[in-house]
Order: sequence, then C-alpha cells, then structure tokens
Amino acid sequence: MNIGWNGSIIRQEEAVISVYDHGFLYGMGLFETFRTYGGKPYLLQRHLERLLRGCESLGICNSKWLSEDNLRAWLHQLMEANSLTDAYVRLTVTAGEDILGLPSGDYAKPNVLLMVKSLPAPSPSLYQNGRELALLKTARNTPEGEVRLKSLHYMNNIIAKRELAVSGASAGAEGLMLTKEGHLAEGIVSNLFFVRGGRLHTPSIDTGILPGVTRGRVLELASNRSAGVAAEVEEGFYTWAELMEADEVFVTNSIQELVPVTSLRDLTGAVKSIGNGQAGPFTTELLAAYQEDTKR
Repeated sequence: MNIGWNGSIIRQEEAVISVYDHGFLYGMGLFETFRTYGGKPYLLQRHLERLLRGCESLGICNSKWLSEDNLRAWLHQLMEANSLTDAYVRLTVTAGEDILGLPSGDYAKPNVLLMVKSLPAPSPSLYQNGRELALLKTARNTPEGEVRLKSLHYMNNIIAKRELAVSGASAGAEGLMLTKEGHLAEGIVSNLFFVRGGRLHTPSIDTGILPGVTRGRVLELASNRSAGVAAEVEEGFYTWAELMEADEVFVTNSIQELVPVTSLRDLTGAVKSIGNGQAGPFTTELLAAYQEDTKR
C-alpha cells in the first residue's frame, strides 16, 4: 500500500516517525477521517477547518499540505497510486520532533500523513434493519480543552471498544458512553440522534462530545425544508431513560453516514426494540437527503 507523507507518496514500509515526535511521546496530534464520493472528498473544507482550529489550539503550525487545493491534488495522486476510485481517508497531523520534555513554544515542523483504503461494502440491510446500541460502563472523559479535539489520544475510545467486545452485544453493535454526570454523550465512533414526538434530539456539544462534521451536516439537513425532512431540532442534556422512550434512534459518522439503531441494550443485558425494529420514516428520509447531498 502507498501512503502520503508530507506531500510525497511512498510505500508504507518506508514511512518512519521519529521517537522524538511529540505525537508519539505525548499524543500531540490530530486526525480527520472522511470518505470520497465519485473520487471527491465530501465536506473536506469542514474537516480541514476543524483540524486547523485544533492545530491552532495545540500550537501546531500550519503546513502547506493542509491547504484544500494541495490536499485535493495529493489525495487524488494517492488514490491513483493505490488504484482506488473511491476511498476511506485518514488525514493525520503530528506535532513533529521536539525536546524530550514539555515544549516551551509552538511546533514549527509538523508531519502530515495521508492514508487511504478501500471503502467497506455497502450493506442495504444495515440501513433497513439497523444495529444495536449498547450502553457502556466506560464514561466519556472530559475534553482537555474547551471543545473536544479529534486528537491522537484515543485511549477512552479504545477502552470503550474493549468493553463492548466482551459485553455480549450483538455483532456489529455500537457502544454508547455517558458523561460522568449520566447524560447521553456519544458512541465509540459516532454521534447520537433520536426522534421523539416529532422532534429531533442530539446531545449538546457542552456535554464534551466531538463536534462531528457529519453531525453538523445532519443538523442542517434536518432543519432545511428544501430537503423535505424539516423537523424541530434540539441539542441538550438527555438520559438513557429518555433515549429508551424514543420513536427512532440513529448514529452518524463520516464513513457510514446515518445508521439506524433498532435496539437498545442496557447494562443488565436487557434489549429493547425501537419502533418496529426497522429504520423509522424520519431516519430513512434524512439518510436519503444526506446521500443526495453527497452527489452535489
């Protein structure tokens, strides 16, 4: 497999990161995961904006490879080098080499890594029959700063993934973390939405969740009458008990788009079906509007 490294394209076995890179030593780095449609990265500008805001807050200086035009051209070359017409994309920025110890200034020479792989095969049954969402004991940790960054420090998510693996949840289930106060937060790799009484709800960014790019676009589409799925939208603080009363539930991320949740599993292992056990009408309509948006 070929990968992108600071603007070049090299074989993956040739890529080397210094042991003094603060991305390795201290987790000082960020990443974005997105996908292409028809060879074009979807919502790339928004992913870059979030990444660059994070870099600024961490004192990681900008790289020319993070300009939208340069990145588009570089990604196109990398996809061609790997014979991919569409791709799952991960863009990573590490702080770069520095002293052994905490730095006193900004990181002037970050490393930029671009990786691609083939997209998972679409599963029509997933978008109709949905998946299980399992409540986890692992609490969502609080962000290090004011807003959660998509940082290289991913231990909380990995611990949650390990808990899910031994929880008895069904194959393909997603795990749900609560805040330490007991409010709904987010999935291991997804943001959470639910519909109740004709209104769309999602946890507030103030709960400490990641401000997902797909989450943001879904909120816009849900509020847009021209999309044909307009609904009242509310961001707030909710409980598991409130989620159990939902008419529809779904989760979002950039790779799988909107995935219906058709059953909820609590910490005792009890499972409750949502709606009639299949994707609800609002989720189905919103997914169609999202997929139509990707064609523009």
